[in-house]
Parts: sequence; C-alpha cells; structure tokens
Amino acid sequence: MELTTTLVLPYAYTEPLASGLIRHTADDFFVDEELGFSLSGEGEHVYLQFEKRDTNTAWLAGEIASHAGVKNRDVGYAGLKDKHAVTRQWFSVYLPSKKEPDWLELQSDKVCLLACRRHKAKLRRGAIRANHFRLAVRDFHTGPHLLDKRVTAIKQHGVPNYFTEQRFGHDNANIRRAYELFSGQLKLKNRQKRGLLYSAARSWLFNQLLAKRVHERNWSKALSGDVMMLAGSKRYFVTSNERPEDLQHRIDEQDIHPSGVLWGKGELETMLDVQQMELQVAKDYDKLAGGLERAGIKQARRSLRVIPSNLRYEYEENTSVLTLCFALESGAYATAVLREIVAYTIPSAAE
Repeated sequence: MELTTTLVLPYAYTEPLASGLIRHTADDFFVDEELGFSLSGEGEHVYLQFEKRDTNTAWLAGEIASHAGVKNRDVGYAGLKDKHAVTRQWFSVYLPSKKEPDWLELQSDKVCLLACRRHKAKLRRGAIRANHFRLAVRDFHTGPHLLDKRVTAIKQHGVPNYFTEQRFGHDNANIRRAYELFSGQLKLKNRQKRGLLYSAARSWLFNQLLAKRVHERNWSKALSGDVMMLAGSKRYFVTSNERPEDLQHRIDEQDIHPSGVLWGKGELETMLDVQQMELQVAKDYDKLAGGLERAGIKQARRSLRVIPSNLRYEYEENTSVLTLCFALESGAYATAVLREIVAYTIPSAAE
C-alpha cells in the first residue's frame, strides 16, 4: 500500500451527539495520575508529585534532573501528559544519598509541588493504576435524554481503545517521519526520538486493525482465533479451548476484552480469522511493519476496548458546557471516550 497518513476512525455508536470545543483553557482538561503501588517511604529514589499547567512532561523532567544534579535517565515518569492541560503527575529521582536539594525551588506560576516521598524503585512507564479526568466541552448542545442514553451505553460497552491524535503529532507528522526513518531518508541518533516514531508506527497499525473491527461491528465480540486480555491487567490468553458463548458472556460482564497486536518481532498468538486480519494489516502497511521488526521491537497486545470507570457528567444548558468525569487505565486516551459523545475541535494554540 502506498504511503498514507490519513485514517478515518469509525464510531462504535452513531455519530457524535453534538459539536463542541475542548482545551479552550488549560483548566478545561484536568488529569490526576494514580500510582499503581504504595510508596514505601524509604529507598534510593525520591518521588515528587507536581501539579503543572501548560507544561511539557519531558521538559519538567529535565528541570528536575538539572536541579538535582543527575542525568536525565535518572528521572522517571509513568507517561507523557498533555501540555495544554492541568495535570497532577509523579516523577522519581535517583538519589541514593540522603542529601536532597530544595524541591520547592522548582515551583513557579505553572508548577506546584504537592508531595515528596522516598521509594525503593524507579518510576517506570505505564506504572499507574489509572488516570482521572475532568473535561469541559464548550458550545455543546443536545437533548439531555440523548446524552444520558449515550453515556449509559458507554458505561455498559465501553469505547474502541484507539490511539488518538496526541500519539501522532500535528497533522500525523510522526507517521510521515516513521516512514522516512524506516526507508533510510531520516537519520536519528536520539534514542528517545526514535522511540517516539516506533510508538507512532505500531499505534497506527493497531488503529487500522481496530478500525476494521469497529466497521464490521465486532470490536467487542469474540471471534474465532481471538486472544483475550484480562480486564485491568496486561495479561492475556489464547481462546482455542474456550466456548464462544462463554467468552462472550465474560466480555459482556467486562471481565475480558478482545485484543489486537502491537506489531513487532515475534509470532502472532491469534489464530484463524483474527490472525488473517492482523497479517493483512501488516501486509497493507509493510513498510511500517517491516521497519518495526528490523528495529527489534517485540510484539505486544492491547485491548480493543476500554471501559471508563466512574463515568458521570454535568450539562449546563444555560452555559452550553458539558463536564465529563471518568477514570481510564494506563495507556488509554480520554479523547477516545470524548469522540463518541462530541465532534470536538481544539484551538490551534492547544494542538
């Protein structure tokens, strides 16, 4: 297939209920990160929780490293958070000695220190239990009964676990750069920048697979040869010895989810129809799939759907503001939930 950086992601439900504006101000997009473990209070790593506004995660990590007099690799964080937002996020700093700098000196009008505590291990990517969101959508208009019906459906069935626009850069530039990297047109010595393009490429392939299953209305159905992922876990199992009706019951109960491949080296664990579907996506985008394999990226699995927990909303008709609150597991995107409710636009300054 020729190089393409355009993909229309089908909706799980009907068209969104209304249009609306998100990220009008940083306060319209609030994220609070919940760690997946308890901090011990002792150890060689200092954990710092900051509330930051309009601030890039990697930039703040660099500032922490500089302030502590350590290398950038000695600072850990669980994942990149949106810049044009208010986010509460944890960072770890490797400081085996007991001496610490004055962390309050990092504070500014955009960065506020909330907590400081020691722990025995570095904070790794994805090591959080959930992200808690509060999102405001402006200029939103719809009937309350329609809104309630859509929110109820999402609570019951979830939404497709798409990677959304944040993953691919402005105008999907990261996909174009990934093509250039894999073809040899682009040379990148920076490991972190290469990793960003690898992630974009495998996310693009995953979205192609998920879009196909959403289009065919089986993204939350048990198909022949599926690999199922356990809810709230990265663990999965092959379904060759399971009865389809038993699997579907567990899906309906939100105990398991069908999964899709995150492409890389290794043998597919899916079988039959699902394996052929995954192989076809790799064939259609062989430059991306082949580039990931040559880079030594190992295959992984990702749930095809995500269920937002504690989903609730407030709709103020007089101000046309919809406020959504919910939590998502690590790696899921709030805009994947939002897009099923509203056809949103983002101010150019926030992109």
